[in-house]
Amino acid sequence: MKRSFQRKQRDYSYYSLSYSLSCFCGALSIGFDGTAILLCIFFCVFLFYTINYRRLDIYLYPRTLSLKFGVFHWSVPLENIAEIQLDEVPILKRFGGAGIHFMSIRGRYRASFNFLEHPRIVIKFKEKIGPVRDLSFSTRSPEVLIDLINRAVNAI
Repeated sequence: MKRSFQRKQRDYSYYSLSYSLSCFCGALSIGFDGTAILLCIFFCVFLFYTINYRRLDIYLYPRTLSLKFGVFHWSVPLENIAEIQLDEVPILKRFGGAGIHFMSIRGRYRASFNFLEHPRIVIKFKEKIGPVRDLSFSTRSPEVLIDLINRAVNAI
């Protein structure tokens, strides 16, 4: 039942995106001026942002932790998790908007999957994944998720 609901949402988002692109192409063929074209481009960018970052999916598999934020995916092998805790970042870096952000916190480069209204969890890696040494993400129930991930890491 839940999968069919998710599929309907995705189909709706693709229709919205295709509709906005067809409006943009129509604007080009009619001969709109530069301002109208620029506004259409901004509309497409914000439409993508709204549709893509509406939901963060967190999957805990027996060997990996996976995050899916729209079209963007991130997977971490559980063997590579050194430490997991609640995220405490400086106030200026806490409010950067929803989405995926890359930043340096206390000398460690971090990827952050962020919603503003929820607390964040930070995972420190044993070995870097590219330049990234930490991964943080928002969740409604951080204590429960920290407990589940710690149990999965200890089971390996």
